[in-house]
Amino acid sequence: MPVKIRLSRQGRKKRPFYHIVVADSRAPRDGRFIERIGSYNPLTNPATIELNFDRALDWLQKGAQPTDTCRAILSYKGVMLKKHLLEGVKKGALTPEQAEAKFQDWVSQKEAKIKAKIDSLAKGEAEEMKKRMEAESKVRDARAQEIAKKRAEMAAKEADSQAESTSEETENA
Repeated sequence: MPVKIRLSRQGRKKRPFYHIVVADSRAPRDGRFIERIGSYNPLTNPATIELNFDRALDWLQKGAQPTDTCRAILSYKGVMLKKHLLEGVKKGALTPEQAEAKFQDWVSQKEAKIKAKIDSLAKGEAEEMKKRMEAESKVRDARAQEIAKKRAEMAAKEADSQAESTSEETENA
């Protein structure tokens, strides 16, 4: 039975959400599966990936073939690297301690990259909000000046009309 690690689409129209499943390759995309090992939400930035690392690694070692997208997801989470390092240990190229040290080093670097991306997104969002607020305050100030100018003109006209009416009253008297 050829086994695949692939995505099963969930969610409504234009709002996809995927389950990462291990399924028989002959089963339909959203049909029967053997085991659900995670989820993937592409709508968030960065994409939200929840994965049972040990089960994914176990299925890969048993011979399950990931689809292209799942291979990218597994690679992003480090499952493919861990599998590669474990194969090196089996062949005698590495000791288990060396393999674990390399993997932990990679994980720490990956977490730093992800954190940097999240920070840059938050910083960009804050800058964009600041620019919007500045633009809104400029518009608000311009409107306030226009209103003040109109009020001053109306007050001047009213004062002129009152002055004229008082001058007419004094002439009539």
